[in-house]
Amino acid sequence: MTTPRAFIIRHGETEWSLNGRHTGTTELPLTENGEKRIRATGRALVGDDRLIVPSKLAHIYVSPRSRARRTLELLDIGCRNKFPWQDTHTSCDIRTEAKVQVTEDIREWDYGEYEGLTSAQIKEQREKAGEKVWDIWTDGCPGGESPADVTKRLDRLIKDIRTRFHDEAIGKPKGEAPVCDVLLVAHGHILRAFAMRWIGRELTHGVSLLLEAGGVGTMSYEHRSLQEPAIL
Repeated sequence: MTTPRAFIIRHGETEWSLNGRHTGTTELPLTENGEKRIRATGRALVGDDRLIVPSKLAHIYVSPRSRARRTLELLDIGCRNKFPWQDTHTSCDIRTEAKVQVTEDIREWDYGEYEGLTSAQIKEQREKAGEKVWDIWTDGCPGGESPADVTKRLDRLIKDIRTRFHDEAIGKPKGEAPVCDVLLVAHGHILRAFAMRWIGRELTHGVSLLLEAGGVGTMSYEHRSLQEPAIL
């Protein structure tokens, strides 16, 4: 019987992720090491006998930030169609019919005034202003997004995934179910938030999931039921 999955992959290492600087809207390339590690992730986790089977992917969602798009390119999923940001299709071994969708719903949390700052710098700044210790999950970001803002767009995305790809397939015999797995390539905070909203947990309750640069996670369901979402 079929149990659909949603794979999440955080983009590879950048100079700012390496230094702990909050990176929302700023465009940064992957470091050389970041590209190397994503290629290794692709070889280890993508393939017919791997965690992510390209032929079983129905759709791929990717953040509009270039570091996420580059990460998807390096994973070597083997898409038949060219990526939306490319003028021509790069020659590759075709392994999936999945369409790639660039969506703002999975872009990184908008850090507002905290863009480019480290947690230590934010702490120092708030101490000088007489403000309490910062917690993004409850406070959000001044001049940026609140937890409610992020929740709204993630819930919209999750509804899209379940309505378009998971609802029709879940619980059906494998030979009768349509291709239904999805892949999301994005960023640290937003993917951690996505995982919490996947299981219906409020962001203000705190998020314990960690996802390092290049990290991978799997969302699915218990007992083949859309009403029992789970983090594997």
